[in-house]
Amino acid sequence: MQLIVKFLLIGALVIQASPATAAEHRYLKAFPHARDGMVRYVILLPHKERGEENDFLVELIVGRDMFTDGVNRTGLGGSIEAKPLIGWGFTYYEVAKFEPAVSTLIGVPPGTPKEKKFVTVPSTLIPYNSSIPVVIYIPEGAEVRYRIWKASETTEKAKKG
Repeated sequence: MQLIVKFLLIGALVIQASPATAAEHRYLKAFPHARDGMVRYVILLPHKERGEENDFLVELIVGRDMFTDGVNRTGLGGSIEAKPLIGWGFTYYEVAKFEPAVSTLIGVPPGTPKEKKFVTVPSTLIPYNSSIPVVIYIPEGAEVRYRIWKASETTEKAKKG
């Protein structure tokens, strides 16, 4: 019985120590709400030990679904900009607006069907920090995706040239 109580107490402490949702994160209140026409996205990264975090990066990918010709490579103009959160020492990210889509100019065979693709602005890599939420503001109608990159266990020695 005592063993069960200990596990229940440990479980309760873990639940209290890690927020269930982004809205409950202790630092989120420092970040402003989204302006008109913008949406705020919040990413909570899985906890890693401080020394281990140096082996990881987070790739922020912002875009929207668009119909393309299925042949050319298409991208959105614009960029993900890092902004300082004055007084807190935190950084947030923003895509102020999307520029018109750009595309390669390969000839498309007649009758080629349109394809729905996730078209993006150039992505950006940011340091991994599991203690602070990643906050990004983007125009309405877009979405944020992300990918976690891990460094290789091995390094290569460069040659003098």
